[in-house]
Amino acid sequence: PLPTAPAAATRPCSGAGGQAEPEGPSRATAILRHLLLKLRATGPVTVAEYMREALTNPGQGYYTRRGGIGESGDFVTSPEISQVFGELIGIWYISEWIAMGKPKAFQLVELGPGRGTLADDILRVFNQLASLLSKCDVSIHLVEVSPKLSEIQALMLTGGKVQSNPEDKSAYMKGVSKTGIPIFWYRDIQDVPPGYSFYLAHEFFDALPIHKFQRMEKGWREVLVDIDPEVPDQLRFVLSPSSTPATENFIQPEETRDHVEVCPEAGVIIQRLACRIEKDGGAALVADYGHDGTKTDTFRGFRNHKLHDVLRAPGTADLTADVDFSYLRKMTQGRTATLGPIKQQEFLKNMGIDLRLQVLLQNSRDTATREQLLHSYDMLMNPKKMGDCFNFFALLPHHRLVHPDKKHKPESKSHLPPVAGFGELLLK
Repeated sequence: PLPTAPAAATRPCSGAGGQAEPEGPSRATAILRHLLLKLRATGPVTVAEYMREALTNPGQGYYTRRGGIGESGDFVTSPEISQVFGELIGIWYISEWIAMGKPKAFQLVELGPGRGTLADDILRVFNQLASLLSKCDVSIHLVEVSPKLSEIQALMLTGGKVQSNPEDKSAYMKGVSKTGIPIFWYRDIQDVPPGYSFYLAHEFFDALPIHKFQRMEKGWREVLVDIDPEVPDQLRFVLSPSSTPATENFIQPEETRDHVEVCPEAGVIIQRLACRIEKDGGAALVADYGHDGTKTDTFRGFRNHKLHDVLRAPGTADLTADVDFSYLRKMTQGRTATLGPIKQQEFLKNMGIDLRLQVLLQNSRDTATREQLLHSYDMLMNPKKMGDCFNFFALLPHHRLVHPDKKHKPESKSHLPPVAGFGELLLK
């Protein structure tokens, strides 16, 4: 059976499922016209190529043209819901920094920073703990391909005081945060200078292009996108007649599922992070919705907070697929230790969200603020909302979890502090 858009799968934060709204005839999007020409000329394309066009085509891609985040956009993310989310992540990095012996400097590198809300919340924590970080040289490095979003981030984080094309050639923009911390913008993670770094990827991996595969009697076939012969300007899914380079390369021999989504780009990026952490130290925190190698068809579209047919009006909707954490774990190739994935509600509980909520409730002057706080807490923690579908996953250097000298003497309990979030948070 061909994959169909799952009816009930909403982007967890959208809170509304159901039918996509009908579209006027004016919406034969530029990208659709471009794809139709291409398909007529050269035949079907992979789902990955389709996603790449729809999301990041330089002229008309969904992310390049506008970033549909927030109330008026197509989806809402955790940092947009509550400042507490970003604060707890900021505390996670600080607790790791302490556990690793307070290195003299660290870079906070965020992949796909959205509107900059999360970075802003983290910077606020760093500022509140300035006395603790006083001897540490902190800098922020944002990896962002969308010119539109980088402007929004600059406004949010620096108040708009930025310098485009700085002398430093690898960054395309730089500025100073409202709290005095230098911020740099890059198009690619490879451009970020090496050094002890904390990496953050929140809802980043889910938008990377996936390949889709279906197991048939004769072996694996790739799901492709083609023109629907019944309805001219419409697209449909088809199966490759034989195996494709992707079926040969991207499916693990031990695979037991009949339908699989693989995101090779995510594999490449995780490998880069693992190499950097192995070489220069640091840690990476990945927060996204996903699974541990159990789900099959998760490819879906969102527009105006509603489910949207992935093949309709490409470029006008957000396309996304659940992150396969088991694949990310495999792709670290043992260069780093991995923790998780654990559910968002568990991670935030371990990070002390309940205590933070109490403090904020006590300090809030009016009922409206209190209600907002409780509503956002419910959004983040309720298993039916974001509590269960979002996961946290971390990469850490092996020595952070195992003392080299303790390997042969297991009876001597090592004094490595537990990793916050993945166990109870113990800030001395």
